[in-house]
Amino acid sequence: MMQAAGDVFGRPDVWLIILAASCYGIFVGAIPGLTATMAVALFVPVAYWLDPVAAIGAIVTIVACAIFAGDLPTVLLRIPGTPASAAYADEAYRMTEKGKGQQLLCVALTCSVIGGIIGAILLMVLGSQLALIARWFSVTEYFWLYLIGLHCSVLVAPAGARWKALMSLLLGILLSTVGLSAVHLEPRFTLGSVALYQGISFIPAMIGLFGLSEVFANLSKTTGDVSASRANATEFSVLAMIRESRSALVRRVFTRPGGTARSSLMGVLIGMLPGAGADIAAWVTFAAAKRNRDSNRDQDTIDAIGDATTANSAALAGGWIPALVFGIPGDSVTAIVIGVLLMKNVTPGPAIFENQPSLVYSIYLVFLIANLVMFPIGLLAIRLGVRIVQVPKQVLLPVIVLFCVTGSYALNSSLFDVTIMLAMGILGFTLNRRGFPLGPIVLGLVLGGPLEERLIQTLTASGGSPLGLVNRPIAIVLAIVTLVIAGSIVRRSISETSVR
Repeated sequence: MMQAAGDVFGRPDVWLIILAASCYGIFVGAIPGLTATMAVALFVPVAYWLDPVAAIGAIVTIVACAIFAGDLPTVLLRIPGTPASAAYADEAYRMTEKGKGQQLLCVALTCSVIGGIIGAILLMVLGSQLALIARWFSVTEYFWLYLIGLHCSVLVAPAGARWKALMSLLLGILLSTVGLSAVHLEPRFTLGSVALYQGISFIPAMIGLFGLSEVFANLSKTTGDVSASRANATEFSVLAMIRESRSALVRRVFTRPGGTARSSLMGVLIGMLPGAGADIAAWVTFAAAKRNRDSNRDQDTIDAIGDATTANSAALAGGWIPALVFGIPGDSVTAIVIGVLLMKNVTPGPAIFENQPSLVYSIYLVFLIANLVMFPIGLLAIRLGVRIVQVPKQVLLPVIVLFCVTGSYALNSSLFDVTIMLAMGILGFTLNRRGFPLGPIVLGLVLGGPLEERLIQTLTASGGSPLGLVNRPIAIVLAIVTLVIAGSIVRRSISETSVR
């Protein structure tokens, strides 16, 4: 442990690398379409010249800051910077329109730091023990987990709009079936287009649904007001933001310690399951927070978003548990990390705890430092980002379109993805005008393919019998949870209908 502390705290170059990585992560994460995974992938050539501690420290910092930075366009422009942010994009933007955008960003930053620190502590204390839970999950359990995530997108829908959320979800699942089937390798709904064989990428779709549709919505309004939504133009000083963050910290730790602990633990548990990650963690946690909070009180919405940001930051640490203990990537980022470690002649797995314990402890310390460094850099990003809502529309809207096109094209350097973004923008504008939530479409696109794949694999293994879906204890528990959530959705929908 002392050697790890010396490797981290006693090296100025590590601190400088972490500081530079935090700025880089904030910048990339704040641009819609440029994901944390892309930021890490672009950093790999630089990691080749760094030692393992510095390289891992930079990667951890990039991911943590990029995940938080995804909330900046989510809150200020209603363009989710990450798929996890789509869980609360509409509610967050509604707070911005009420003049509480900067307050919400301070809460999101504080909760991201809290979730990251708690996740790092759980990684340190319970990493090897929690990893055993991941070994209990088969394709059957993942099927039910994905199904729970899909149900949550309907559960968090506003009162009276749950059937519309269900229709949006079904549309997203339908769109996820476009392209080659992951199980049978047969093209479906491609309309003869080779470009559609890879399916509809959710990043251009998400940018179009939320970003470009918002541009269309603004253009369709009366042009008398040429300035952007100023969010009441509440100008926070740095000291005011620090006070707001301190207030959020006090509320999370002393007023809502149960919600903070629950969302952090859920984030770690979901994050350590390969293929789950921060996206499902945010949706499930946001649904759990909104379950008993159907009122439109602003504080309830802020608390729910705080729970979601806590969970998606904690999930980052959870993703490292199977990577370190078993050498199994928990998500795309840890898959890159394993490659970097192998490049440094470090083999992840049980032996790393015995052969290179100082490196493991260094990773633990880097997680703590990365989240602490994110706080001042995040405040600066909020300070700069909030000025976006004060830019005149005739200047802001073309810039948003530029970011939408750039983010869509940068994913695969494909003009077809830009076309997908444009089509989804028109679809999102049409659905939004009729009150259909857009978040469930994104979640359906993300989880539709894995859900189908796990279902087919489970049925094939059980000889085609549906009983194969409930032939394991954990699968039974998850199936019961799914039924409870579905029953809650039906009960609330009936109750709202009878009240009207």
